[in-house]
Amino acid sequence: MRGRFTGRTAFITGGSRGIGKGIALAFAEEGASVAIVDINEEALAQMKDEFAAKGYKLRATKANVTSADEIEAAIDDAVQAFGSIDILVNNAGIIRDNLLFKMTDNDWEQVMDVHLKGSFLAARAAQKYMIEQKYGRIINISSTSALGNRGQANYATAKAGLQGFTKTLAIELGKFGVTCNAVAPGFIETEMTQATAARIGVSFEELVQASVSQIPVGRSGKPEDIANAVAFFADEKSSFVNGQVIYVAGGPKA
Repeated sequence: MRGRFTGRTAFITGGSRGIGKGIALAFAEEGASVAIVDINEEALAQMKDEFAAKGYKLRATKANVTSADEIEAAIDDAVQAFGSIDILVNNAGIIRDNLLFKMTDNDWEQVMDVHLKGSFLAARAAQKYMIEQKYGRIINISSTSALGNRGQANYATAKAGLQGFTKTLAIELGKFGVTCNAVAPGFIETEMTQATAARIGVSFEELVQASVSQIPVGRSGKPEDIANAVAFFADEKSSFVNGQVIYVAGGPKA
């Protein structure tokens, strides 16, 4: 059966684990050719095996999103392998949480580099192909933390910055058939939220339970919940949805 992304190529940064992996699988299941970049070689190798076993098309490349040369080479490679780049998902992210008075220069700079510089470099490299083909979908992964979150001055600022970046690209690229939108996840069960539990000194189960108690739908989020929202923005039929941020958090508040 033909999927809605058959004939399309999706490029996902930070695509080997967590939300990125969930997005990559969702696109592949709907017929897309998928390219991912990550710095985790072991996770990339696992993705290659998993996709091969399912018969999905995948290019998995070790690349640092903060390197213009590495990202441009990976996007060029995806285009050469699959013929186009139609969907870009800027998902790569890290956390370096701490209260402001404890936060180091490096904590701030690393988070800004990965989230903001990484998204800028990938979008700049992808847009030239999208403009040429008069079609493209750019989806940036923000966060409910963009609204403010204790211990995340760096992360919250970066995620809020991505929303401004999203709206600006929507204005600049819309006339070329390229839309740009953002998905802002709430609490999602991933390795990153497991790291948060460890940082604050509670078990992951305790963190999940505490989070669920504040979520109106009464459950925590899974990577596929974010993948579903990304797929909506990536759909051809979403061409009049541009410059928007959707909070996928099980309720109206972070």
